[in-house]
Amino acid sequence: MRVLIVEDESKLAKNISRSLQENAGYAVDVSLDGADGLFMAESNPYDAIILDLMLPKLDGLTLLQRLRAKGSRVPVLVLTAREEKDSVIALLNAGADDYLSKPFDLGELIARLKALIRRGKGQPVAVLRVGDLEVNTLDHQVAYRGSPVRLTAMEYRVLEYLAHRPGAVISKTELLEHLYDYNWEKFSNVVEVYVSGLRRKLDDGASHQVIQTLRGQGYILQE
Repeated sequence: MRVLIVEDESKLAKNISRSLQENAGYAVDVSLDGADGLFMAESNPYDAIILDLMLPKLDGLTLLQRLRAKGSRVPVLVLTAREEKDSVIALLNAGADDYLSKPFDLGELIARLKALIRRGKGQPVAVLRVGDLEVNTLDHQVAYRGSPVRLTAMEYRVLEYLAHRPGAVISKTELLEHLYDYNWEKFSNVVEVYVSGLRRKLDDGASHQVIQTLRGQGYILQE
């Protein structure tokens, strides 16, 4: 998953970014002001946005309103120091999906963010089931036909993204954009390596391929 953090407190932004990378395996971009944050949100296919309200150049509420006005449905988790009822109502009416009041626990932030991403992809439960495949998004454990499958961190990230959209054709570019930050172009040759590794571990010589390739189009996780 790829997440955008729009937060002007650089130390807090770095702490959130590091926690998401280390504990959730997410690719993370950081913006330190509202104007740049809006530009990045409109320019990249994020799976979720963490948005502070008090931002320079463009406040978070206005950013959110402009994003929703353009039809964006990306899940947005707002960070706010305001706990008044009217402020919370204004946030939710503007299109926020959830909010956390500062100070907050990073573990709670990650749990809420994962839930938003799952719901945004039509998967409300933590364990994704696709045919004989089970992907536990909480502890990053994978099982196939009841047996555990050991994956590398990047193999897991590829599989989890595919499992959120079973039966859909996912292009290599889309995978790269969601697995890496804005420097994703330099990793353009690695997707085939991870898919090949997943096939070796999941197919085990069987004629049925769990992940199929459509030449010139992308990959499909079979249901």
